[in-house]
Amino acid sequence: MIEKRTPVQISEAVERIMNCALAGDKEIVSIDSCDQRYLAEDITATHDVPLFTRSGYDGYALRSIDTEQASSNEPVELKVLEELGAGMVATMEIGSFEATRIMTGTMVPSGCDAVIMLEVVKEIEKNGEKYIVVKRKVNVGVNISYQGEESKTGDLVLEKGTKINPGVMAVLATFGYSLIPVAVKPKVGIFVTGSELLDVDEPLQHGKIRNSNSYMIASQTKRAGAEPIYLGKLPDDLETCIEAIGAALKDVDMLITTGGVSVGDYDFMPDVYQALNGKVLFNKVTMRPGSVTTVAVCEGKFLFGLSGNPSASYVGFELFTRPVIRKNVFCENHHLRTEVAKLAVDFPRMNPYTRFVRSKVSFENGALVVEPVGLDKSNVVMSLANTDSLTVLPGGTKGYQKGDFVKVLLLNDDQGSFWPW
Repeated sequence: MIEKRTPVQISEAVERIMNCALAGDKEIVSIDSCDQRYLAEDITATHDVPLFTRSGYDGYALRSIDTEQASSNEPVELKVLEELGAGMVATMEIGSFEATRIMTGTMVPSGCDAVIMLEVVKEIEKNGEKYIVVKRKVNVGVNISYQGEESKTGDLVLEKGTKINPGVMAVLATFGYSLIPVAVKPKVGIFVTGSELLDVDEPLQHGKIRNSNSYMIASQTKRAGAEPIYLGKLPDDLETCIEAIGAALKDVDMLITTGGVSVGDYDFMPDVYQALNGKVLFNKVTMRPGSVTTVAVCEGKFLFGLSGNPSASYVGFELFTRPVIRKNVFCENHHLRTEVAKLAVDFPRMNPYTRFVRSKVSFENGALVVEPVGLDKSNVVMSLANTDSLTVLPGGTKGYQKGDFVKVLLLNDDQGSFWPW
């Protein structure tokens, strides 16, 4: 059993972890199966966008020079040669004082350099032919999208590590990518420990609680980009724990356990790490909640020993496990995105350790404001349902007051940050 617990600073704990973290593998999947995955390669434009110069509105394509003198007092009449619907291409060459009826997205005929909107012209008929009456000057380029103005062939359009969302799906389809290189989802095994735990469908008993940690961590794992694999409950028996964890490490890329990392008689995780020849990176961190979080590496795989208390386990995952997963799926920004927000309440209590308060952010008068949700205790569950951020209150201070500016970590953000510490 690891008896000596020398707490390390959060930044040092994270750095020790990331020095051991590796990028993952890639696989090719159908565009129909890639949503919410992470790109394993840069994506480049296979053609110009727009592919051709096209109209931005329903109207008439014309030569701007023909409208130079147009005004309400001296309108200009342009002969309409043909009408083009979406997907059609002009068959007639535009000449002086001529125009072509055109729909949104249609290729602008050669010789035309502007489009006048349908609603600002008057349509007339003379001698069986259609004309439009233009009462204003039309500048070059008006209502036209030029070929290649969004991107040109070979441009980098999506970076490796980008999470695939609806907009990314549109870009992939635009450029004809039917097979997508994505990061293989790392398999994250999840064990819970403690004889006091009941399954979610079991009736409550005196002295026991239902297992909520495995469902919470599985959801966090999915949000981070990995595949959770629930492996069940570990009994309070050392040999059984060693055997189960050793076997599980063969089938997963990293392993999370909750509980069993404090200093009680039934906290076996330190002995398990030792038995499996795991290298312990740290076994205590200067943070609340989750100071007894322990992380080890065994045969190149991480063992995250998180607290059995739900809020402490939640915070430990976001600070230590999430960055490893994010690196595994090729994200450049491994850590939670940071912002500065104004405190909505007082925190007068002193604390030698940095506190991570489950919080909710909002905007007031254009400024980001943060306030706690629920009780600020490590065993609290209810507050997690409304938590969208963690307020960071560094230790060693005399407390914080309403209106102070503090750092917050955003939980539901995909952008992330390179290094928030």
